[in-house]
Amino acid sequence: MVTSQKTSQARKPADESMIRSKPAAAILILIGGLAAITFGLALSVSVGAVDIKLGTVWDAVFHFHADSQQHQVIRSLRIPRALTGALVGACFAVAGAIMQGMTRNPLADSGLLGLNAGASAGLALAFALAPTLSFSYIMLYCFLGAAVAALLVFGIGSLSRSGMTPLRLTLAGAAVSALLLAVSQGVAILFHLSQDIAFWMAGGVGGASWKQLHYIFPWTAVALVAAMMISRSITLLSLGKDVAAGLGQRTRLVQTAGILIVIILAGGAVSTVGPIAFVGLIIPHITRYLVGSDYRWIIPCSGVLGGVLIVFADIAARMVNAPYETPIGALIACIGVPFFIYLAGKRKGGAL
Repeated sequence: MVTSQKTSQARKPADESMIRSKPAAAILILIGGLAAITFGLALSVSVGAVDIKLGTVWDAVFHFHADSQQHQVIRSLRIPRALTGALVGACFAVAGAIMQGMTRNPLADSGLLGLNAGASAGLALAFALAPTLSFSYIMLYCFLGAAVAALLVFGIGSLSRSGMTPLRLTLAGAAVSALLLAVSQGVAILFHLSQDIAFWMAGGVGGASWKQLHYIFPWTAVALVAAMMISRSITLLSLGKDVAAGLGQRTRLVQTAGILIVIILAGGAVSTVGPIAFVGLIIPHITRYLVGSDYRWIIPCSGVLGGVLIVFADIAARMVNAPYETPIGALIACIGVPFFIYLAGKRKGGAL
């Protein structure tokens, strides 16, 4: 017994030393990222079908005149759109970071593991069964859809005696995504919702409003804070379930909390802007490369960089084919698909 305790104590420092951390780089990313988001928000508000001077944006924020049409456009349309982009970017990125850390799967992402498809199916059912529902209930349908998808994916991934492996989880996510997307499309055709669903499935923040932001902000803000609270446990899980348990972590409790956080983040984001894929795949990998493998830094930095990506992708979406808008999902997919292929060819598992 004494020998066993000594062996465990001797292993603990070695296990924890596997965690690479670059706090200086992380602090620079947080500061630089927040500055980039601030600049991006100002630029996003000023760019559109009609460009607005930054001075006018300043006046609309701090010296609002209700009789000014530009001030009305800035306050009621462009500011909530820009803020929503920053928020959902953080949600997608943090959800992806948590999933990659918990599952030790470098290809994990709320889109690739079926949660976005589940939220899409929930939204399609909401449109079909109760088209007059308020946004708060539509968001609830998206949460439930994401939860069903998570249960299916993790349930299928755990059926084997060898447990849930990264490859099995990816395959289960692909199968569940295909199933739920087929459900969404079937519901859209049956209830003549194809145009509405297609517009939403393309992904974008063009329809964001203060009302939507009001509903999703409390949920997603709490989930982002909760993600920070379990970040150390996610770091230990990323070393392996046995290692985490050996270091005193209640792995099942941490995994349950992580899944709930991901469902809230993915469901809230998808209900607002549609199933924008690859944000949760790209950003955590870039962040991990820059700051190391400590999720106490990966999660906040991923949130900031995810916000930067969506804000500037939204700006690009309005400029690529002006005055028309290109779906954000299509722009990010142009980066995400090659990145996914690169990761699939390079990685075969291991700690993240």
